[in-house]
Amino acid sequence: MCGIVGIVGSTPVAPLIVEALKRLEYRGYDSAGVATVEHGKLERRRAEGKLVNLERRLKSEPLDGFIGIGHTRWATHGVPNEVNAHPHFSKDVAIVHNGIIENFAELKAELQKDGYEFTSQTDTEVVAHLVSRELARGKAPQDAAFAALKRLEGAFALAIMFRGDEDLIVGARNGPPLAVGHGEGEMYLGSDAIALAPFTNSITYLEDGDWVVVRRNEMQIHDMSGAPVERKRTQSVGTSFLVDKGNFHHFMQKEIHEQPEVISHTLANYLDFTTGTAKPIELPFDFAKIDRLSISACGTAYLAGLIGKYWFERLARLPVDIDVASEFRYREMPISPDSAALFISQSGETADTLASLRYCRKAGVPITAIVNVRESTIARESDAIFPTLAGPEIGVASTKAFTCQLAVLASLAVRAARARGHVDAKQEQALVRQLSETPRIASQVLKLAEQIEKVSRQLAKVKNVLYLGRDTNYPLAMEGALKLKEISYIHAEGYAAGELKHGPIALIDEKMPVIVIAPHDRIFEKTVSNMQEVAARGGKIILITDQKGAAQTSLQTMETIVLPDVPEIITPIVYALPIQMLAYYTAVFMGTDVDQPRNLAKSVTVE
Repeated sequence: MCGIVGIVGSTPVAPLIVEALKRLEYRGYDSAGVATVEHGKLERRRAEGKLVNLERRLKSEPLDGFIGIGHTRWATHGVPNEVNAHPHFSKDVAIVHNGIIENFAELKAELQKDGYEFTSQTDTEVVAHLVSRELARGKAPQDAAFAALKRLEGAFALAIMFRGDEDLIVGARNGPPLAVGHGEGEMYLGSDAIALAPFTNSITYLEDGDWVVVRRNEMQIHDMSGAPVERKRTQSVGTSFLVDKGNFHHFMQKEIHEQPEVISHTLANYLDFTTGTAKPIELPFDFAKIDRLSISACGTAYLAGLIGKYWFERLARLPVDIDVASEFRYREMPISPDSAALFISQSGETADTLASLRYCRKAGVPITAIVNVRESTIARESDAIFPTLAGPEIGVASTKAFTCQLAVLASLAVRAARARGHVDAKQEQALVRQLSETPRIASQVLKLAEQIEKVSRQLAKVKNVLYLGRDTNYPLAMEGALKLKEISYIHAEGYAAGELKHGPIALIDEKMPVIVIAPHDRIFEKTVSNMQEVAARGGKIILITDQKGAAQTSLQTMETIVLPDVPEIITPIVYALPIQMLAYYTAVFMGTDVDQPRNLAKSVTVE
């Protein structure tokens, strides 16, 4: 969500902060701002909208301070405008904040009684006034910050700066991520390592409940009792990536085309293609002995988990419970001590998923996680992690992270099936061989871009779209609908094809495109019967199938997208690509902000 950058430097920091904030644009934001201390005074520049607006402001009204904090805001409290943009001030204090202060109303009423006036609609301004009040009561800056932190309830990451002190930023973390970057005579704060990549690759990640005093030549981390604590200093892999679009028009397009390579890397991490076996990996449980697997995730990661459920149950005969993470912990699910839990998150910071993980932790269940960021909170709090090797995904709408999650899930399902005795060595080799074909077939599918671009031009003219699929193509239909509405803002819904007659068929008319995901498999004829029901009512069918499926379908379609024939286990991975491209090109024709769609954030670090 919001992005935080702080620098205690030796040259003017405002331009550096803006450049670092650009690396956090993928999180999504609606305003931005920078504050510095100049000649002992707090100064700031803020702007609604994109960072280019802030850059224009800084060009006409530069900031020259050697210490500063910056922020990209995704609105939670208050509309997106300059008044609500961060940093927020309160006399001697400047603050930026990611998260939600849950008891802000109570604190605001208390502060107003003490005469503090609020100029914004944000919960953040409460924190600034709390710190300011502690300063007025005679506390030193870092003590005032600590006293204020102890009053806060909710999820937050904070960076606090003080009038008159050009060598101090106080940072704090309770939920959303925050890291300290180490330099030579300079120190940094950032929401993640990517933001700090131009400055350093030496990173210390704060843990929940940590607050840190950052000065030019040192930093000290404390816990919420006030006691000093030590945290590991690492060489971050995240800083090694210099992210740009290359020859592509958007990050999303680039990331779609990176999939053959990153899927290959991910599969190779879990499968030995030479021997045709799943590689041995250290697990906190034995697949052969657990009686159930609980999967929890949000958004696209949840849909990946839903596909994984089919694989685990079909191949390994392992029952799977799967929940949207925001529902999982609240329904108080009884958890067997003989079960295991698997959490899926691209960022590894998803708040609801992390909360579900902690629920399972209290129940004493072994915890595993599929993440794209090995240094993330979910990764650090898991007993074992299964990293995807997708690299940084900048486009808000997930593409390569999704297919890499599927690659991990398929690999784990094969391993579980072998461990539980439901596939023998020969069958394992066949499955591994089939999975090894995925990158090559994915490359072939990408060559269909011109055909998909053509049909997307027609989709850009409609207001509603239905997606249909059966078996693993049902969650894929939901993923296709999610992608389309995320970036094109067209209303779209994904349904199990067998549910068509149970309601959605009422929507079918000559204006309704229906995208049918139907490889020629054991239930292909069932899906064809659903297409016939759509055709009888004038619906416009866009069929995504294979060569055999296309040959055996006599129905007239708006477009038939023919993919290579593929083994059943890799169908969801391969068929994910055309639905991603359909969404991408439709959004391009509609002129939306493909990489940073409205109201969305890449990393959802609060509930």
